[in-house]
Amino acid sequence: MTRFRRRTCITLASFIFIVCFFMMGLKTLRPDTAAFGNPFGLGLLPELQKVTVFDKSSGNKMSTQEQKTKEHENRILSAKPDDVQLPTPNYDFHVFYYTWYGNPQFDGKYIHWNHDKLKHWDAKIANNYPTGKHNPPEDIGSNFYPELGLYSSRDPSVLDAHMKQLRSAGIGVLSLSWYPPEMSDDSGVPAENLVPNILDTAQKYSLKVTFHIEPYTNRDDRSLHNNIIYIIDKYGDHPAFYRYKTRTGKSLPMFYIYDSYITSSDSWAKLLTASGSHSIRNTKYDGIFVALLVEEKHKFDIQRSGFDGIYTYFATNGFTYGSSHQYWQSLKDFCDSSNLIFIPSVGPGYIDTNIRPWNFKNTRNRINGKYYETALNAALQVHPSIISITSFNEWHEGTQIEAAVPKKNDQMKYEDYLPHKPNVYLELTQKWSEKYMREREQWLL
Repeated sequence: MTRFRRRTCITLASFIFIVCFFMMGLKTLRPDTAAFGNPFGLGLLPELQKVTVFDKSSGNKMSTQEQKTKEHENRILSAKPDDVQLPTPNYDFHVFYYTWYGNPQFDGKYIHWNHDKLKHWDAKIANNYPTGKHNPPEDIGSNFYPELGLYSSRDPSVLDAHMKQLRSAGIGVLSLSWYPPEMSDDSGVPAENLVPNILDTAQKYSLKVTFHIEPYTNRDDRSLHNNIIYIIDKYGDHPAFYRYKTRTGKSLPMFYIYDSYITSSDSWAKLLTASGSHSIRNTKYDGIFVALLVEEKHKFDIQRSGFDGIYTYFATNGFTYGSSHQYWQSLKDFCDSSNLIFIPSVGPGYIDTNIRPWNFKNTRNRINGKYYETALNAALQVHPSIISITSFNEWHEGTQIEAAVPKKNDQMKYEDYLPHKPNVYLELTQKWSEKYMREREQWLL
């Protein structure tokens, strides 16, 4: 019996040896590029499988895993945002956008994040509140803290992230805060050279850009005339340059004019009426010019000036006549009867006490999104052709819908969007953008 077992084991071992020898022989005959697959059994162990291919760019061999990694990288580099399921952009939803932020990495210093604590105009009140600049990164000129950190508006990755957030919110047009070349607000630095990158990145996400002309030093009808020529000549042919289609079928660029009321109606009329001394009407520089309404009487000034529309900007219901929801229907009726466009401005809330410590009276609590939705609902009730949002990233006044995160340190606890996610206001915007598009279809029937 022992001999039988020994013979059986020897026979079995010899058979296994012959099979292995035969398989090794077949392997030596198989070219690397053979079409009939991998060595026997290897396909059953995917984690061990390494198919050899060539990297055409370098001529080097790559394993399957390396090939997959390279293909993934190529897809990322070549992918368009449309490859991802992003909402349809609503070109009747405009949002005010700011490019005045800077940090040491891109700008050599913090810009705007270190905003001054502004003095009250009444010295008796001013003496009760602190002054001086904020000291980033822990102490910033905002009551909220951005999810992206203290970014620079010159950072291409930030610009891309912003455009993706805007598109995810269903917004179609960003109204870019604009100063002429070599000019800026008191706390910033010139940023006009960022416009080409903004347009290019907006185009990547199928967004459009219009211009929000700020009240720079010595702005008047003549300087704005030059600004309009500059902007249209330099950027007017870019596919992301926004044009508004009028009732007559014309497609004209749109310009929001902030603090338009500080220039007289007579001066604006020289630029914006057909009989004006340096009129742009019926020229290649014609456009849709939208004035800021603060007080009720401004609507008559706007009408005389030759403006094409009214916007209200401020996100504080009750702060001004224009920002008060209860007056929007009256303003819409006036605009309809005067052939003007009415653009109500909605916002998620308002708090600026980190730069205006004395201005707590104008704080508007977000109420976990309810304040924003109330404003959006009020805007929809008047059937506007455009709704503007204040703002995407005006962090100083706490009107941003950009993603924010909780933050606390020894100096202060920042406001946040809890119990909701950092992107809750982007999601709410997208919800109301879709609602607006659906309802507007019914208005136009």
